[in-house]
Amino acid sequence: MFNQPLKLFRGIGYAEGISFLLLLGIAMPLKYFMGMPMAVTIVGALHGGLFVLYLAVILYVTIVKRWSFLKAILAVISSVIPFGPFIFDARLVKSSEA
Repeated sequence: MFNQPLKLFRGIGYAEGISFLLLLGIAMPLKYFMGMPMAVTIVGALHGGLFVLYLAVILYVTIVKRWSFLKAILAVISSVIPFGPFIFDARLVKSSEA
């Protein structure tokens, strides 16, 4: 998979995006409305690990594929917006890079 950096980036991006949506849409409501803080502990830790991995893969792809600084920054910004990684991925595919 490391010989295909964009596939790696897209896979980690999807996993990070899904974990963020699970954190916001399921774990946090369970914590604040149902009194179940363990959900945020588990999903939050999973999301945190995937977030750090996503940032590392952005750096890796930026170096290997010679992404512009702007593209790398947009990838980072997309990671903190709900549905952001999916939108960034769609634009990446549309630009026929993936």
